[in-house]
Amino acid sequence: MDLLELFTRTLDVTLPVFAMVFIGIALKRLGWIDSEFISTASALVFKATLPTLIFLSLVKADLSVALDVPLLLFFAVATLGQFLFSWGWAHFRVPVADRGIYVQGAFRGNCGVVGLALAAGMYGNYGLSAGSLLLGVVIVMYNALSVVALAAYQPGQSTDWRSLLGHIVKNPLILSVFAALPFTAFSISLPSWVMTSGNYFASLTLPLALICIGATLSVSSMREGSQVAFSASSMKMVILPVLSTIAAWLIGFSGSQLGLLFLFFASPTAAASFVMVKAINGNVALAANIIAITTLMASLTVTLGIFALRLVGWI
Repeated sequence: MDLLELFTRTLDVTLPVFAMVFIGIALKRLGWIDSEFISTASALVFKATLPTLIFLSLVKADLSVALDVPLLLFFAVATLGQFLFSWGWAHFRVPVADRGIYVQGAFRGNCGVVGLALAAGMYGNYGLSAGSLLLGVVIVMYNALSVVALAAYQPGQSTDWRSLLGHIVKNPLILSVFAALPFTAFSISLPSWVMTSGNYFASLTLPLALICIGATLSVSSMREGSQVAFSASSMKMVILPVLSTIAAWLIGFSGSQLGLLFLFFASPTAAASFVMVKAINGNVALAANIIAITTLMASLTVTLGIFALRLVGWI
């Protein structure tokens, strides 16, 4: 396979995902969708269509393949390592008031939408099912570690573990993972009409979520982004994915396992990070800039990353 064909195959994975993001930007600028639509659609995705997608992908999965314990453990350890690395860097290079926001923006990825969409495009049902299990692990870690980072540097804030645990237990994405496991483990089949209807509903998830991501981006705000925002974005989209992927390869991961890990590591900063910063009256402009910059960077960095990994034969 020559370089042009390899690069074309890479674009076949990434372009459909990021094209939807840019369509979202265009629809918002044209005035065809507004903030009320974005808010309603985002809530629908989070509370209903994405949990349905995760549930059905696990119900259809071969658990002996999707449930990869070494992969789950490595991803959890790598996420913790990214968190600590970001915190250590922020301690020496970032103003105290912005450190918690920097750390959260640098390590918390949008695995639930962008990561899962890329995984589905690259690995089909395996990407959806294995990615859904990774998502279940990382949701817990992202929420817990984000609270720690933000509370550590925000005046008047403390780590409310009872509230955090309540949010995690009630998270629709985590509930969908646990709801699906008995069906997968005991090979319980659902009626065909339920599966068909569920697939129709779940198919709304990725295009709707990606359009909403695009529609919430503010290019003008990104132009005014601070040096801290660009630093956090570089950490999220370049430094941490490279270090984590190399570490995974050195341990022995390759092929679809390594590809899946890279896609999740290289996902842009999650929109939920903005919500958490706003809730504590933090620097919301910084949080918004990090999300915008990393989302736009992802179209380039993810494409080049997949191309490089395929070129060296790691995936």
